[in-house]
Amino acid sequence: MITAETLKTVSTSRLFTDKKLAFSAAILVIFHAVGFLGLVFSGQSETYQNLTPLHLLLTNALLFLNHKNFNAAFFLFAWVTFLAGFLAEVLGVHTGLLFGNYVYGQALGFKLWNVPLLIGLNWVMLVYCIGITVRNWTKKPWLATILAAGIMVLLDHFIEPVAMRFDFWSWQNHQIPLQNYAGWLLLSLILQFYFQRSNVTKTNPLAPLVFGLQALFFIALNIMNK
Repeated sequence: MITAETLKTVSTSRLFTDKKLAFSAAILVIFHAVGFLGLVFSGQSETYQNLTPLHLLLTNALLFLNHKNFNAAFFLFAWVTFLAGFLAEVLGVHTGLLFGNYVYGQALGFKLWNVPLLIGLNWVMLVYCIGITVRNWTKKPWLATILAAGIMVLLDHFIEPVAMRFDFWSWQNHQIPLQNYAGWLLLSLILQFYFQRSNVTKTNPLAPLVFGLQALFFIALNIMNK
């Protein structure tokens, strides 16, 4: 039997969730806007470059604050994706395999084996956000895997010029090789295949916004730096 107390509890919980989502969305929009304006118009782009680790950590904190159901599958996904993404970058930096010949700059913070630790977290965020966004379009795991992996490569296309401009990483001879996109596609397919078939709850209303802000941020920076 549904009692008045039960309805009140549900209503309070929903109100808290709505406020949490609204707060998270507002903070993310403000931080992305400030970062964009600072990089482009402040004349002190290096100061804003150095805030990149804080920005990435904040984005992930707010993103996962809105995640539903932190089960064992979620934590396994997070660790597997973090390690796979980070170790793939280590392999890439030291051998040129997967992505080509590149080195990381200082903008992404502390490095282990010449690769910023935050790169692993960035892979988790992208696989999660894009995977959930695409899952809203189709419930077929195989189709979601292909679409999400393709979108990840498309996003990387807009990230690369910005990354070189603001000291995230740099490519040999300042040329982005096609091998980079092939490597991104391969790793994205593997990680999306895992995510789409995992028991991770694929419901997070903030995930599409995070993806949208990231895409808009890098596309706009590309336009402004031409």
